[in-house]
Amino acid sequence: MSQESAPNVAVAETSQADTGSTTAKGTAKDAKRDAAVLPFPGRDQAGAEPDRGAEERNTAPEVRAAPGTNQLGMFSSVPSGRRVRARLSRFNAPWQSASVSEELEPLIAAHRAAHPKADIRVLQKAYETARQWHEGQFRKSGDPYITHPLAVASILADLGMDTTTLVAALLHDTIEDTPYTLEQAKTDFGDEVALLVDGVTKLDKVKLGDSAKAETIRKMVVSTAKDPRVLVVKLADRLHNMRTLTFLPQAKREQKARETLEILAPLAHRLGMNTVKWELEDLSFATLFPKRYKEIQRLVSDHTPQRDNLLRQVTERVQSDLRGSKINAKVTGRPKHLYSIYQKMIVRGRDFNEIYDLVGVRILVDTVRDCYAALGVIHAAWQPVPGRFKDYIAMPKMNFYQSLHTTVIGPNGKPVEMQIRTHAMHGTAEYGIAAHWKYKEGAKSSSSTVVSPSSHIDGMTWLRQLLDWQRETSDPGEFLDALRHDLSSQEVFVFTPKGEVIALPNGSTPVDFAYAVHTEVGHRCIGARVNSKLVPLESVLSNGDVIEIFTSKSESAGPTQDWLGFVKSSRARTKIRQYFNKERRDEAIDAGKDSLARAMRRQGLPLQRLLTAGGLLAIARELHLSDITSLYAAVGEGQVSAQSVVQRLVAGYGGEEGAIEDIAETTVPTRPSRTRAPGHDPGVAVKGVSNVWIKLARCCTPVPGDQVYGFMTRSGGISVHREDCVNTPDLKAQPERLVEVTWKPTAGSMFLVAIQVEALDRHKLLADITRALSEERVNILSATVTTTRDRIAVSRFSFEMADPKHLGHLLNAVRGVEGVMDAYRVTSGA
Repeated sequence: MSQESAPNVAVAETSQADTGSTTAKGTAKDAKRDAAVLPFPGRDQAGAEPDRGAEERNTAPEVRAAPGTNQLGMFSSVPSGRRVRARLSRFNAPWQSASVSEELEPLIAAHRAAHPKADIRVLQKAYETARQWHEGQFRKSGDPYITHPLAVASILADLGMDTTTLVAALLHDTIEDTPYTLEQAKTDFGDEVALLVDGVTKLDKVKLGDSAKAETIRKMVVSTAKDPRVLVVKLADRLHNMRTLTFLPQAKREQKARETLEILAPLAHRLGMNTVKWELEDLSFATLFPKRYKEIQRLVSDHTPQRDNLLRQVTERVQSDLRGSKINAKVTGRPKHLYSIYQKMIVRGRDFNEIYDLVGVRILVDTVRDCYAALGVIHAAWQPVPGRFKDYIAMPKMNFYQSLHTTVIGPNGKPVEMQIRTHAMHGTAEYGIAAHWKYKEGAKSSSSTVVSPSSHIDGMTWLRQLLDWQRETSDPGEFLDALRHDLSSQEVFVFTPKGEVIALPNGSTPVDFAYAVHTEVGHRCIGARVNSKLVPLESVLSNGDVIEIFTSKSESAGPTQDWLGFVKSSRARTKIRQYFNKERRDEAIDAGKDSLARAMRRQGLPLQRLLTAGGLLAIARELHLSDITSLYAAVGEGQVSAQSVVQRLVAGYGGEEGAIEDIAETTVPTRPSRTRAPGHDPGVAVKGVSNVWIKLARCCTPVPGDQVYGFMTRSGGISVHREDCVNTPDLKAQPERLVEVTWKPTAGSMFLVAIQVEALDRHKLLADITRALSEERVNILSATVTTTRDRIAVSRFSFEMADPKHLGHLLNAVRGVEGVMDAYRVTSGA
């Protein structure tokens, strides 16, 4: 977030008694310093101190000559003793300081924009304390460590957080990274600051893997339930770390980005802090999926002029319609965030154009009455889309969000999304729970219809439920997994027969409820009664339902695979999968062995010769499986196809021909050498040998320019492989069968090439890629396309080329197709 520059202000009058003059500062440097330290109007007629907790939306007074001064700022008359005492009293007010560090000036300016009467002396003290204890410590970027807590505090100041929170932000790493203790913080700054600092302090001193990270998340949730400002500071801390993520190793960057996307950004959303959430999501998206991020960024850039033109037409017309109805309103376009666009492409399965062309307009008015009046004007002037109106003013969301949502038909028949809210509601929508501290006074004076975070801050049911949840869950990893799923779903609340409340994801079933009660109750569940009526196990539960579960005592009782098709909670899904992994593993292993045997018999391959322990173990490791048994189980469960395992085994013998030759070798003592088919030239010569059968291996598809070697098949032929072929370790384990080969391409040589193309899925994507390949005059032999869950189309093409030197030009042509993120040559599994 941008930091505000310090306003250049002169001292203003504070009481009727103080009618004397003051001096204006003579230099720009002095004026800048005084912006942070000079007083704002704050004392009453009697000169009493204001309430330090009161936070007003005052702005700095404009620059002007103080009463009683000339243009040079000199006193026009000698002030009386009474006026001098008044000025001295004003200079010693508790929200002022004699001096402020230059580094603190932007922070002070931003803080005073929301809290003009804030006591900046405590901020100065906290900054000096943090700077002293972090002395000699540096960030990965090489910057002094103090720059991090200062940046975190600045983010919070821009959010409008109170002074106590800013002090905690400045100190949030001192207890963890320095000898400074919590007791010292309590003595120096009070119990409230110490509570916040303790809640934010991370548990990175002892690293125990995922369990430790889960326990850190759990402690954060517990602390947050006590004081939500803990999480606000934590989110600002992560936001600055994400902004400076480039200085960390790749693996660490991805880990932080994944944690942010799965846990912290959804937490920001639950607390209504949308500005923080959007930036966290976009930064994480750019780190985890840089190619997709850049492609969407490019698409946004290409389409922005056209969209801005449409947006300008809509906002001008809406502004005119509202002005004609005498409604004071601010009409703006709503920004589009890259990760939000990407998510809509995945979840809704829409093309980019369909999403980005949907114009969003935000209308800010003064009162709740104006919100509904503006809605009437909009619906009278524009045709509303049926079923797209939502009233979040009458029924606010759980994070206090309030707004009217409607969709109308705009120019050229394009839909336009409109949000109508008051300025106070907009503050809550942007800053969420942080708006409690920024707009406290404004909320008191606004209409009673507007939900004030301050009136509900102690009743955030979600935070209280998290506190109960973590107490009941002994395994922090399980807690983290459940929290991750909970953050991405809405909730339904049901009851046990004893009246206990259990929160489940929206769409949950009696099976989800059974596993929420206890794992064994879930495993042995055979029926359910909802509100005293027997219902199928796949029935969807509603708020307020009373659930009773029937269980079986039979040893054979257990879940079925069908349950995975309708359960919604991550806990139920995990427990069901664990059950099958444990109880059905032997069946999967046997099924995997049978599948491999059948696949090899269909191709007439020798089981005894190919199914060796060494070969199977190499494949298992290649597939990131622990052992051969795990490989059999993966085949039996359908995670790995039997045919793909057979292909990898065969590749170790120079291809299927080599494996089949092994069979013939066992029945025929000798066989004549094979020669190349007429008209086919592999473009390879074997050193010291002529007139020998040569084949380019399909497992790695070598082409001129690749580092290659020859492998002698059982029949005396030569199979040519790349040095980095997946089968190289197995083949080079037989050095007596290796031969030296060199490239000797001729005019008749043709080479098999395989490329992979990754793109954002859209209509006619395959046709456009195929057209680009055809224009490069290549003969496509095969093409396969798969689409991932996140709507990434992965296409693989095999074709013949006479001159592979042109491959680079061909790949550039494919990369130019709209939506394509990358295209590259593949050398295995083609």
